[in-house]
Amino acid sequence: MNGAARAKVALGARLRELRKDAGLDGRQLSTAAEWHWSKTSRIEHGKQMPSESDLAVWCRVCDATLALPDLVATLRNVRAQWAEWRRITATGHTRRQQRGQELESETRQLRIYNPTIVPGLLQTESYARAVLAQCIGFLGTLDDLDTAVAARMSRQNILRSGGTRVLVLIHEAALHTTLADDDVTVAQLRHLLEVAFGNARVGFGVVPLRARFAYLSSSFHLFDRRQALIETASAELTVTAPSELELYERLWNELHRRAVYGDAARALIESALEQRAT
Repeated sequence: MNGAARAKVALGARLRELRKDAGLDGRQLSTAAEWHWSKTSRIEHGKQMPSESDLAVWCRVCDATLALPDLVATLRNVRAQWAEWRRITATGHTRRQQRGQELESETRQLRIYNPTIVPGLLQTESYARAVLAQCIGFLGTLDDLDTAVAARMSRQNILRSGGTRVLVLIHEAALHTTLADDDVTVAQLRHLLEVAFGNARVGFGVVPLRARFAYLSSSFHLFDRRQALIETASAELTVTAPSELELYERLWNELHRRAVYGDAARALIESALEQRAT
């Protein structure tokens, strides 16, 4: 099951909880909604995508109209995830990089967290090639490595021009993850020392290994306060539902408080470099 399929199942589970909270069984809701009971079952188990009008009826029957805006936003997210997943599997990673550049250029404050690797905007070309080659091989998608790498490098223009402020947090473990080989990883760490500091467009922090636990998370991007992209093993999830965005805002703030910056962050990178040399 890919990320989009899981999101559809999660939407069905939320609707099932609304029904139960209203004290209704599936047949009672179906009768009140004037549709066949099997439709209720298919929606609740993620087998059928509800329409926005279905959601309006569901909330009316369950006396939960306040939940409707969030449910509609979630439904639109699920549809977008399916569309994006089909595009990625059909056309490879180049289009994803180009779409990322479009989103970034429309954003005033871009916040990025990655627990395992250095994010794309701060990658060397060799490091980016190793990351994307691993993704293509692991997922078995179209091999468009050369154009995908070129597109990722083009995205880094945002660090040199435009009005976007880029804030990056990585976990200290990302400094020790090997991409390709030691030479590629060492070059990446040295590059990080050059590009992550002294640029007014870039804020950079490292969450130390011994930092207090905040919450479970994979890599995510926050585009202002309007959208989040969350990377999973199978796809990227687009989040615009206010309740979900609030959770990622809270998570970012918790990670931000735990991170170190400036000389302390630089020292962690230098320590990782020294360990590679020994």
